[in-house]
Amino acid sequence: MIKNYLLIAFRNLSKNKAFSFINITGLAIGMAAGLLIIQYVSFELSFDNFHAKKDRVYRVSQDRYDRGKLSTQWAGGAFGAGNAFKNNFPEVEDFVKVVGNGSLLAVYKDQRLTLDKTYFAGPSFFNIFSYPLINGDPKTALQDVNSAVVTESVAKKLFGTTDAVGKTFIWDVNSLKVTGVMKDFPANTHFKTEMLISYATLMKFVGPKSDLDVTWLNDGCLTYLLLKPGVDPKALEAKFVPFVDKTYRKINWSGASAKYHLQPLQSIHLYSHLMQEAEPNGDGKSVYLLAAIAIFVIIIAWINYINLATAKGITRAKEVGVRKTLGSAKSQLLSQFMFEAMLLNGLAILLSIILIILFLPIFSAISGQYITLTLLFKPIFWIGVVILFLLGSFFSGFYPAIVLSNFKPVEVIKGKLSASPKGIVMRKVMVVFQFAASIFLLIFSLTVYRQVSYMQNQKLGINIDQTLIIKQPLAHVDSFYRSMSAFKNESLRDPSVKSVTVSTSIPGDPVQWNAGGIKLTGTDQSQGKQYRIIGGDYDYLKAYNAKLITGRLFSKDFTTDPHAVVFNVKATQEMGFEKPEQAIGKQIDFWGQVYTIIGVVDNYHQQSLHDAFDAVIFRCIPDVRGQVSVKINTTNLPQTIAALKKNWNAFFPGDEFNYFFLDQHFNEQYHADKQFGQVFATFTGIGIFVACLGLFGLVSFTIVQRTKEIGIRKVLGASVNSILQLLYKDFAQLVVISFIISAPLGWYAIHQWLQTYAFRIGISWTLFVIPFIAVAVIAMTTVSYLSVKAALMNPVKSIKTE
Repeated sequence: MIKNYLLIAFRNLSKNKAFSFINITGLAIGMAAGLLIIQYVSFELSFDNFHAKKDRVYRVSQDRYDRGKLSTQWAGGAFGAGNAFKNNFPEVEDFVKVVGNGSLLAVYKDQRLTLDKTYFAGPSFFNIFSYPLINGDPKTALQDVNSAVVTESVAKKLFGTTDAVGKTFIWDVNSLKVTGVMKDFPANTHFKTEMLISYATLMKFVGPKSDLDVTWLNDGCLTYLLLKPGVDPKALEAKFVPFVDKTYRKINWSGASAKYHLQPLQSIHLYSHLMQEAEPNGDGKSVYLLAAIAIFVIIIAWINYINLATAKGITRAKEVGVRKTLGSAKSQLLSQFMFEAMLLNGLAILLSIILIILFLPIFSAISGQYITLTLLFKPIFWIGVVILFLLGSFFSGFYPAIVLSNFKPVEVIKGKLSASPKGIVMRKVMVVFQFAASIFLLIFSLTVYRQVSYMQNQKLGINIDQTLIIKQPLAHVDSFYRSMSAFKNESLRDPSVKSVTVSTSIPGDPVQWNAGGIKLTGTDQSQGKQYRIIGGDYDYLKAYNAKLITGRLFSKDFTTDPHAVVFNVKATQEMGFEKPEQAIGKQIDFWGQVYTIIGVVDNYHQQSLHDAFDAVIFRCIPDVRGQVSVKINTTNLPQTIAALKKNWNAFFPGDEFNYFFLDQHFNEQYHADKQFGQVFATFTGIGIFVACLGLFGLVSFTIVQRTKEIGIRKVLGASVNSILQLLYKDFAQLVVISFIISAPLGWYAIHQWLQTYAFRIGISWTLFVIPFIAVAVIAMTTVSYLSVKAALMNPVKSIKTE
């Protein structure tokens, strides 16, 4: 019987080549797109799931409040939180503190290596996380002072081997001993580093008299808790509230308070966008939206099959009638048609795998995920293949099989069979779904494109053009201020160099210096608030052309400026001034020191337009350590860079000359948005193409069915235009209905998505009209290709058509 089913199925495929090609191609493209998006989504959902204790690991995040008003949401909280929670709550089995150390220069013999991401970490790090060590004991690797664990890549570059345990290297004036070598961090983890230095080393640096380890007033410590089995994290989090409130009441400092939350380890990547995140995180909404696209594209492909199979079913009516007359049972006919659906889906699966192999490099470039052909050897891929095959065979085959097997042999043989009104309505409903999905996807894709373009082209409020950034010097020098001053003076001799300035933060990076308790002198301690602090030399604000609202900027002409500050407008509002002019000359208490407000600059975008303006205070620090901003004339760029490098090597001989251009660095913040837009647009296009492929097949079959009608109308005097209008009418109505359905859904979706941006485009009518017109034109063009041909056909031939 199966052999017979197979023979009939192949006979029908070869007999209806166009029908078979459209069905298999549409299914294959839909499945290939679906499988690729499934791979993308599964990767995003896989972050940190390799940790053995992942279900019990929680990061402690912090909401800081000033006099009851939320001021900052931190990924890293107070240093004292971990100790206190472990000592006071038996639900906590273990904890680890992780503190950012930024960049460092490691020196081993003649080898120098700049590491951009290093952290201090407590001894429990490898007990809580499953980052495997190649060499070393995970229980003791981060226990001793001046010990460090490096990745295998760092070990190979610095020591030439991964067998590096026991080797010693120099960092600044410190000597660190390698106590472990760990595997390079995987791509799917929210935390990555090149080196871990023992937390005990940090405590040695701050000194035995420091209370940093137990303080609740210094933020910036990433704290992870390992809860005991069976502990309810929500119940434990609720216990934190009265404990933390009591702690802050004891401190009674500047009206500061905080709430601490437990973030599940596996949710950090997609659902946490707090200050001081270890890595740029993904977006859960975007990931699930892409998953929805995958479902849309696959369903559109299945609908194509259902529409074409049921529409073409009339041509197989005699076959069904004869089979039933000869004794075929309904179950046998169902089995035959389901077998044909399975065969088509099987062929489509094979073709989809070929398409994936061919277009995998393009998808990798668009999505930003480095995906190789090893994808074909992953269980998740083949699980997806099997699921798509089974679901596709069932959903695309079951309804047509029911329709075809229900034909009545008497009506068929008498020639009374005609298209069922219910079947026609069902086909129209499915076409409406395809069009509605296409319009919805286009609305969203156009919105993403416009939002990203808006962010990239919006004026920042400062000038970052033609700015070269040299990374902070890391090697030890006898006098940093003297070396940096000499580098500036020598570089400014070059006519191509307009300015040189040093600062703790540069545009495009978050301001890591967050200071609480700042208030006007003479006011109560409870009036203190938190502000972002940027320390720079005299030229920082001038170099970036910050817009001065009132007062003046820092200047070497005023010897008191190291005890002066400049506010941005948002900071004056936070301080309680109604107008910026009111702030000039006022003095503030900054951690016990008095500073005078000498100027107010306009708010500018320190980071992407995702974020609202922060309250920023600029401090003048002549010997500030940080990144070096060099404004240059790019006419003779190679020569200018060569001259800067020569000067750098002369005054910072132990440092590498690492540089980048600020405009490119700033726009990297939109990299994830652009990639999301590219992925969305690509699969929107695929979805529309698959829908049009099915529409082409359906229109082709519809016109064949109406060929005789068209011929009679022409004989009776109908013009070509009137016949085209007749054929356009039905499909035009479907497009309009689709728009009516998709427009409100599209508005709701883009409204929700745009709320994630502090600065965003408005929702204009063009976001809906352009997709509607685009889909209408595509649909009508598809219809026109066959309709014009049918309308121009010789009516004599049309009437003879059976």
